[in-house]
Amino acid sequence: MKITIKKTDFNFAFAGHGHYNVTYISPKTGKHWSTVTTNMELIDATKNNDEPKKKDLNDLKNICKNN
Repeated sequence: MKITIKKTDFNFAFAGHGHYNVTYISPKTGKHWSTVTTNMELIDATKNNDEPKKKDLNDLKNICKNN
């Protein structure tokens, strides 16, 4: 069964003006990755959206895992 990505897989913490500390927690393995991002457009599309697009969630996951 394929596990889909959800907004609840992320934790967002304000880290200063225009910065967010984002943590992604894999629902399958429980591993977590963190990064500080200044991409407020992506934060608005995910954190501040009731139903974020899967593409935006995957983009944010990739930022967390590759930084």
